[in-house]
Amino acid sequence: MNEPKQPPLNDQEENETISNEAQAPTGAESEQETSPESGAPEEASAADIIAEKDAEIADLKDKLLRAMADVENMRRRAEREKQDAHAYAATKFARDILGVADNLRRAIESIPDSARENPDVKNVLPGIEMTESELLNTLEKHQIRRIDPKGEKFDPNLHQAMYEIEDPSVPSGTVLQVTQAGFVIADRLLRPAMVGVSKGGQKRAESHVDEKV
Repeated sequence: MNEPKQPPLNDQEENETISNEAQAPTGAESEQETSPESGAPEEASAADIIAEKDAEIADLKDKLLRAMADVENMRRRAEREKQDAHAYAATKFARDILGVADNLRRAIESIPDSARENPDVKNVLPGIEMTESELLNTLEKHQIRRIDPKGEKFDPNLHQAMYEIEDPSVPSGTVLQVTQAGFVIADRLLRPAMVGVSKGGQKRAESHVDEKV
């Protein structure tokens, strides 16, 4: 079935059609007209993304610094433990060997002055004294030092008071007798010295710092 043919346009109608097509906005022009309105949300979205990335960077930087601090603390702890292991490795052995040092000292002190002139004692005593001296020197090479505080002020960190002695001629709190020497290893107490402390004498003068300016 044939469609009806439209009648041809006259000159006036053709001119009006061309004018209307020229005035109608194209798709590109329509997008350009609406773009200024959509630009503000896009700028806000970009600012939010930048702020979010900055926050992520700051968080990662904080985590990195914390991790570096933890690693440094672990390194220092390991170094300190290594030094302690080196300094105090002989602690158990030192405690066991102290009995030998005590017996040598008792053997020397048990010989009265009157018997020291005996020829037999003269031959034996120097050997005992040399053995004790060599033992103490060997212990000191491993930072094990003997404490003999006779005449010093009583120190509860290093000494253990066994009894008190009345002696007004010396300040109170002075170590007058040492019944058993003490020992330290490096800066730690291995065994306190067993001592007798003076009582009743004049108290030791203690120094005070004048805080007044």
